[in-house]
Amino acid sequence: MTPEEIKQPCNIVAAKPRLLNDNTMHYCPGCSHGVVHKLVAEVIDEMGAEHIAIAIAPVGCAVMAYNYIDVDWIEAAHGRAPAIATAVKRLNPSRLVFTYQGDGDLAAIGTAETIHAANRGENIAIIFINNGIYGMTGGQMAPTTLEGMVTATTPYGRRIDINGYPLNITSLLAQLPGTCYVTRQSVHTAPAVRKAKKAIRQAFENSMQGKGTSVVEIVSTCVSGWKMTPEKANKWMEENMFEHYPLGDLKNE
Repeated sequence: MTPEEIKQPCNIVAAKPRLLNDNTMHYCPGCSHGVVHKLVAEVIDEMGAEHIAIAIAPVGCAVMAYNYIDVDWIEAAHGRAPAIATAVKRLNPSRLVFTYQGDGDLAAIGTAETIHAANRGENIAIIFINNGIYGMTGGQMAPTTLEGMVTATTPYGRRIDINGYPLNITSLLAQLPGTCYVTRQSVHTAPAVRKAKKAIRQAFENSMQGKGTSVVEIVSTCVSGWKMTPEKANKWMEENMFEHYPLGDLKNE
């Protein structure tokens, strides 16, 4: 078989998603954001939704997500992505509207917007990246930081008596009548990536079918904030994060 024959479309096993452009990502090596961006781009392309998708970018490490996925984007103020998505979807009900947010954006300054959008059952999808830390601003404690976890603002570990308990906001959202699909996934292994892609696809389809709010949490790592190599960060996530944030569907109606 010649090189030209090998390059035929019928022989392609894997390729960069068509909607993922050639801009160099600013994420740290080993960061989960790049993988999730790829999944989002693949799902939108496979749904044929590139011309109807409107994404809402957060404040945080993914603040410049609009530089990488070629769909329409709106940049929201910190934590306000679900509020912006609410307006966009209500004014454009035929559009695929989703937010892409980190734990600091969604579960701290944006807690009210997140909970109330989900409680109203807005027909949007929320992609929630939970790495248990404020990655962009220097590795401070986030609402999702685990007990005993060392951060820039908890150098001796998170203490419950001082800092309170880790906020499991996804479990809270699953209790609301307005949510139709709430799931927790990861992208640290190939099987996990496949499950995460399937979850994102279902969340987007729910939005288009008007079923209510869908939330896809991706339990992730932060190699810079955690001060670990990607390999060690994945191992630490498996041994610690998954115990407090177990993977799987919390709600599927």
